[in-house]
Formats: sequence, structure tokens, C-alpha cells
Amino acid sequence: MAYYDLYDSALGPIFIGGSERGLHRVAFQTEDVDLPWLVGALEEDAGEPAGLDREGARPARMALASYFAGASPDFELPLAPQGTRFQQRVWKRLQAVAVGTTTSYSAIARAVRQPSAARAVGSAVGRNPLAITVPCHRIVQTGGGLGGYASGLDRKRWLLAHEQRWA
Repeated sequence: MAYYDLYDSALGPIFIGGSERGLHRVAFQTEDVDLPWLVGALEEDAGEPAGLDREGARPARMALASYFAGASPDFELPLAPQGTRFQQRVWKRLQAVAVGTTTSYSAIARAVRQPSAARAVGSAVGRNPLAITVPCHRIVQTGGGLGGYASGLDRKRWLLAHEQRWA
């Protein structure tokens, strides 16, 4: 059975969902993205029913607590995001963006050998199911603008400022 729990962060509740394969979802709970929707998405990703399980989610909860406390920006957790081959390549590349730095959608497109696919990269970044753990918040526009963030630009600004301590 897949598991889920909520972590109460400085930016609001964060949904943690996974299965024996690894984490499938780490997402900010919002008005538009509520708990029933997140549980349903997790069940679709995992291919099995999900239940509240604090112990199953414990490693991810501890990693998030460490991150928000400023102790460690590292997320050495098994990840199992569901997506297309292109999305998987983009999400893998996001993990290589160093803490305290940013890069552009265009740079990610070049890194995944699709130099003309900056918009497709933007779409893949926007569909990243593993907020913070796969750092889509570190991706900005070529001109330096923040671009978008599925969980809101205020959260993106906060995360980028929070990570400056490790720059």
C-alpha cells in the first residue's frame, strides 16, 4: 500500500506520498491542490491504494525538517516520479542544479540535448511532482525573471532566499 503524510513547513503543509518504489509526490497543499486530489494523484502514480502512514513518510519528513531548519539541503531519498521520458530527463537534470544557484529553462533544454525545447522544459518543470526534493524552484527565465512556480511565486522567492545560506 502506498503511504502519505503531511509536513507542516514554514510555507504551509507539504504532502509527502510514496510507495515501496520511492517518493512519488512532494507537493504544497493549497486551495487548488487539496488532500483528496493529492491522495488520488498518489494512488494513480503508485498504482495502488494509499493510506496515512507517518512511519513510511518519516525519512522524507525528516529530510524536509532538516532543509527548513537550515541544517542540510541534501535529499538522499529514493525517488519514483511518474512521467514521460522527456520529463524524466528534465527532472533528473534539475537535481544537478546546485543549492543556492539558479539556471534557465534554456540551459536545461541544452543539457537534455533539446536546445530548442525551452518551452517543453518549462512544461516539464511545471509538472514536477517532487517539489523541493527535485528543485524546480531553481529554474528561472534567461533574462533573470523568476518565471513560474506551480506552488506560487512567493514560495519560489522564499525557497531561493532560504538556499542562499548554502551558496
